[in-house]
Amino acid sequence: MMSRSYTNLLDLASGNFPAMGQPRERKRLPRVMTVPGVISELDDDVANSVTSDVPSSVVQDRIIIVGNQLPVKAKRRPDNKGWSFSWDEDSLLLQLKDGLPEEMEVLYVGSLRADIDLSEQDDVSQVLLDRFKCVPAFLPPDILSKFYHGFCKQYLWPLFHYMLPISGNHGGRFDRSLWEAYVAANKIFSQRVIEVINPEDDYVWIHDYHLMVLPTFLRRRFNRLRMGFFLHSPFPSSEIYRTLPVREEILKALLNSDLIGFHTFDYARHFLSCCSRMLGLEYQSKRGYIGLEYYGRTVGIKIMPVGIHMGQIQSVLKLADKDWRVEELKQQFEGKTVLLGVDDMDIFKGVNLKLLAMEQLLKQHPKWQRRAVLVQITNPARGRGRDLEEVQAEIQESCRRINETFGRPGYEPVVFIDRPVSLSERSAYFTIAECVVVAAVRDGMNLTPYEYIVCRQGVSGSESSSGSSCPKKSMLVVSEFIGCSPSLSGAIRVNPWNIEATAEAMNEAISMADSEKQLRHEKHYRYVSTHDVAYWSRSFYQDMERTCKDHFRRRCWGIGLSFGFRVVALDPNFKKLNIDQIESAYIKSKNRAILLDYDGTVMPQTTINKTPNQEVISIINTLCSDVKNTVFVVSGRGRDSLGKWFDPCKKLGIAAEHGYFMRWSVDEDWENCGQSSDFGWTQIAEPVMKLYTEATDGSSIEKKESALVWHHRDADPGFGAAQAKELLDHLESVLANEPVAVKSGQCIVEVKPQGISKGSVAEKIFTSMAESGRQADFVLCIGDDRSDEDMFESIDNAIANGNLTSSKSVFACTVGQKPSKAKYYLDDTTDVINMLEALAEASDPSPSAGSSP
Repeated sequence: MMSRSYTNLLDLASGNFPAMGQPRERKRLPRVMTVPGVISELDDDVANSVTSDVPSSVVQDRIIIVGNQLPVKAKRRPDNKGWSFSWDEDSLLLQLKDGLPEEMEVLYVGSLRADIDLSEQDDVSQVLLDRFKCVPAFLPPDILSKFYHGFCKQYLWPLFHYMLPISGNHGGRFDRSLWEAYVAANKIFSQRVIEVINPEDDYVWIHDYHLMVLPTFLRRRFNRLRMGFFLHSPFPSSEIYRTLPVREEILKALLNSDLIGFHTFDYARHFLSCCSRMLGLEYQSKRGYIGLEYYGRTVGIKIMPVGIHMGQIQSVLKLADKDWRVEELKQQFEGKTVLLGVDDMDIFKGVNLKLLAMEQLLKQHPKWQRRAVLVQITNPARGRGRDLEEVQAEIQESCRRINETFGRPGYEPVVFIDRPVSLSERSAYFTIAECVVVAAVRDGMNLTPYEYIVCRQGVSGSESSSGSSCPKKSMLVVSEFIGCSPSLSGAIRVNPWNIEATAEAMNEAISMADSEKQLRHEKHYRYVSTHDVAYWSRSFYQDMERTCKDHFRRRCWGIGLSFGFRVVALDPNFKKLNIDQIESAYIKSKNRAILLDYDGTVMPQTTINKTPNQEVISIINTLCSDVKNTVFVVSGRGRDSLGKWFDPCKKLGIAAEHGYFMRWSVDEDWENCGQSSDFGWTQIAEPVMKLYTEATDGSSIEKKESALVWHHRDADPGFGAAQAKELLDHLESVLANEPVAVKSGQCIVEVKPQGISKGSVAEKIFTSMAESGRQADFVLCIGDDRSDEDMFESIDNAIANGNLTSSKSVFACTVGQKPSKAKYYLDDTTDVINMLEALAEASDPSPSAGSSP
């Protein structure tokens, strides 16, 4: 349950943003409706779900790509009348089109970098839609500031890069208004998507941490929308992420996507760990694909590092001005060995650590004085704040100190370029650099090494200085904390915090034999040239297709409020049990079998006192008194507690410990249903369980008459699950020759005699009734957990074996809307009691008959 201190999504969806101005209502963009209904139904802010099974009237492959910023540049016209727009060729969102099917239409939704006046927004929207297939999201200034510079840059960006708000200078108290602005901005983006979407034909691909709650807004409207999300930043470990006050809201919002992508397994592993520890969700790997089961939907996890746009870089390499710049740089650095750094100006890029390593290199290896030069290109800062100002001051001081200490006439050991550098000029620096150094302390991907490798390779057939006449070689020194590090196996990986080790790595890189540099370069180039941005986007789109292929086959509906909203996806035949329907079948039948689980079915799981109340006893007694009924409680609990609780129900059958003990009524003795009465295996299993209990804080052993159960619900989720897996393997090994089954369940590992299950109980009841000439023509079987699935499965077997007449009057029912072998569900124990009460009222009590066949 979400804390009351958190923002209520319904309030925000209605426009109730505290202390925020409301934007003027704008004209909607035209769109095509492909589902039955009227436009007003979708324009309404009520969370209507469009889930029609009617095929679309227009079928066209289309994908809507949503990012914080559109891949277009906006420039005010010289006459100050209107705007001119052009594609931003450096935008990843534009480049990824190369990997999508040629016939696929691509639509973009995002914001503009320019400040568009309110009076111009409609005209600008129309121009961008007509000429660029772009739909701009205009954020009011107060929301924009709190959204981007507030929540994104003050909370998410530092946290995702492992900076905790440990003091007032680094975040301080959580500002709820910034979170509200983040949600408000995501809602505005969702409105723009909704205006142009064909919900049953389109794919939606959302990008990066700015829009992490957007999936919930879209899923509330369109339950079956095919939607993917890719995070371009790191995802921190659960110990870091759990400090975020709105941690569960963001996790649940992301899980409303169908596919969630990360650059590396580390980032994905951290996300999965957060889902496990905070939401209790466990992932499964099947045929190479990782998935999270979430209310009947499988949310795919994609691990694929992004690549560069090969065509763009190769076209730049062919430009004449680039060749001219290369010759100029070669003259400038003649006789020098150039190390190059290209970084954004922010607190995580480790620029000053790189400078300190260069200083250490010149101290420890004097031979490089007057020979080695570090050219550091630093792109302008996108964020702001005191931390950034301090980093800039440190960098300037380090540059000054190093150049004063080691500089000589005609030699400057550090060349610091603090201005925007075009791709053409950057590629010229790459071409002449002997080594590129990346010392970021944390970075999502960082494509600088990839660009460097391609520039060092040059263009095949070129007659320029970067041509193919000489062997190609390159060297990389990269931080182990950046996303591309695992992909570059030939690079020298460093911990940038270790200045001495980084300096030695730089020395090793520029001192390495040319033949070794060539081999490493060839290996890197093969990878970079084949794993480009088109390969990445094609792979993600194909996985999104695969993950969403069953969307229109399953029944979907949304449940939950605020960020607890999620979509339940179930088999089309799965429906809520109708009391009138079951009551009608009940009255018409002559021989009825009623099998009831206890905990979670007739007794709520959350209740501490598990003794059945008088209402439950009365209903069960009434059902048992009908001569046509055979009623059983089938539970995993021990026979002593069940026998004591249901002592007033004289004609009730009880199956205890999942059916190891059975009795048909109070007057009959307990029947041992186990195949063996030898419990010598407990002397082997119990000492093993004790070892794991001692080693796993929060675990315990439960001793039943027929079974031993190791519980780890109160242990650390990750460690408990790992220990349970080890214990399962250990027990299976030492008990291989014993007549027992070792099974794992929800936070348990259980050892019990073979052949014991709730399914075997159901089969025994059906067989006994058929053999006594009372073949059941009505079956009601209700349960809530995994062990009850065996009962549901046994019903199908009984029909196949002829122990049940047909499936028309068979009601296998699970408690809660979740995937199950049952064909019916009831929402909770209250629904179960109401349904049983209705059957009791329709019963024909007969004091002269019992329930035993």
